[in-house]
Amino acid sequence: MSQIHEQASLPGCPGCEEPLESGDLFCGACGYDLSAVPAPPGDRPTVAITIPGPSPAERAPAAGAVEWPPASEADSSDLPSPTHRPTDLPGTDSGGKPLPTAAPVAAQAAVPSAAPAAVRFDEPDGPEGASGDFELAAPDPRTAEHTAAATAPGGKICVACRSGRVDTDGYCENCGHAQPRERDHMEQELGSVAAVSDRGLRHHRNEDAFAVSSTALPDGSPAVVAIVCDGVSSASRPDEASAAAATAANEALLDSLPRGTHPQQAMHEAILAASEAVNSLAQEPGHAMEHDPHRHQNAPACTLVGAITAGELLVIGWVGDSRVYWVPEDRTAAPVRLTEDDSWAAQMVATGLMNEAEAYADERAHAITGWLGADAYELEPHTASFKPDRAGLVVVCTDGLWNYAEGAVEMAAAVPPDAYGRPLHGAQVLVGHALDGGGHDNVTVALLPFAVPFRGAGSACGTV
Repeated sequence: MSQIHEQASLPGCPGCEEPLESGDLFCGACGYDLSAVPAPPGDRPTVAITIPGPSPAERAPAAGAVEWPPASEADSSDLPSPTHRPTDLPGTDSGGKPLPTAAPVAAQAAVPSAAPAAVRFDEPDGPEGASGDFELAAPDPRTAEHTAAATAPGGKICVACRSGRVDTDGYCENCGHAQPRERDHMEQELGSVAAVSDRGLRHHRNEDAFAVSSTALPDGSPAVVAIVCDGVSSASRPDEASAAAATAANEALLDSLPRGTHPQQAMHEAILAASEAVNSLAQEPGHAMEHDPHRHQNAPACTLVGAITAGELLVIGWVGDSRVYWVPEDRTAAPVRLTEDDSWAAQMVATGLMNEAEAYADERAHAITGWLGADAYELEPHTASFKPDRAGLVVVCTDGLWNYAEGAVEMAAAVPPDAYGRPLHGAQVLVGHALDGGGHDNVTVALLPFAVPFRGAGSACGTV
């Protein structure tokens, strides 16, 4: 989850430091692939969450479906708000408050140049720091699998220089490069849900994590879950934070959904469980200097975004700047972004202190204002539920992907046409889209196809 920086020019081969000539595609000494990585696109203003067309008529529940009791009305107990239809976007948070759409009067009196109090930059050295990134582009992780397949029995070939053997410690005997670790590239497919996570081309490790699962509701119908977490790079042990949060949230949902808990309430409780898991990492002794003595020694932290498909409901929850997009299977219908970032830019726009173009052009745009961690200023889980009236694809992703497809239309264009039927392939294509765009951050995406229950010949479908 790092801010995007321009890639430096290469004075020499990153594999063997052999001098290069203009136009070289491969190093003449070690064969290193020198294909230029295109610069990432400039930040675009966030597209407003709107749905065209009138609200469809309420329909009778399908036979055998779970009759969810309405979520509790908003009150001081901080319970989730009632279920919304897609035309009710942007929904409400877990406290029953609407997601920000207008500027509070008090906030408009603030100074535009001052960052909000509860803000942290996702870089070890603030908005301009890049100490968490490589100065030279790392090998494309997508080539590692093909390289290993061509290796003679008894050893592996280095993914960097393509010639040296890899020793038992995971380093190349020729150029000394560390080889990809298991977490550098992860894929999982479970029935109708799939997720892919990749280290990217610039970071030295993957600080993202995900969990996908399915369970049965009390009536036997399935509920499918996807959780995606992004470690905050300026925090200590962000990789452990994201893994702990994803695991805790997933386990909480697998425990509460089969007991009949309303999915929106279950998501709210899962985020709280994830927060407790991350908070507990700060209490473990002996880890403060584990990775780098020069890193900021603040508590482990991460963001979280999740989605549940259960019967007719699509429930989402988040803290931070990872996102959920809705891409209808019928591509003639409009795609929608379902989340609002907990970020400096989004806060400036919501309070009316800046317009979108000004806010997202600022170097502080991607500073987050909400996260999971012991040093979080205040935990405010956001949840919302929807009843889509047509089939579609739920895209759950970190900013490592949406930095290269920010608007809903851009994201829909990046999703391959067959992703609804082949979610793992669709997730692989989206990760490749981010890598082809520059891969400046860890990239994680989960895809959940949403099928509308069959209602018979007399049923009517409105527009999403």
